[in-house]
Parts: sequence; C-alpha cells; structure tokens
Amino acid sequence: MAIKTTPLTDTQIKSLKATNKDKKYFDGGGLFLLVKSTGVKLWRFKYKKTISNKEILLSFGKYPEISLKQIRTLRDEV
Repeated sequence: MAIKTTPLTDTQIKSLKATNKDKKYFDGGGLFLLVKSTGVKLWRFKYKKTISNKEILLSFGKYPEISLKQIRTLRDEV
C-alpha cells in the first residue's frame, strides 16, 4: 500500500533550513526536494522502469531556479 504524501508548498519550501545532514522532502509521485547540509535545495525524481524494474534517479536542478509548478510539469512528462 502506498503512503499518502502531502504535496509541498512554495511557502514550506522557502522555510526549509539546512541541517547537519542532507534531508529529503517528498512531494509525491516520486518527486522530492533534497536539502543539502550546505543549504542548497535540489529537485530529484525517482522511478522504476517497467521492463527492467531498475530504479532511475533523475536530477532536475535547483530550487528556486526551477519552480514547484515547473518541476511538477517535468515530473508528469517523464
């Protein structure tokens, strides 16, 4: 059974602070924001290929250079 994830908001993302470890914040559908210990916020998308069942991890870029709306559109296209 899949876990229900509450989608991220711009306000929530802007308020995220760096900690001493990298931390993932999930948006749903395999999309997450990785907040590095340096404070950099990076978009990542993880999915499985149907034929090979191999996990793929895509990197889309930094927030806010790529907005929440843009990243969700990219996720839906993949």
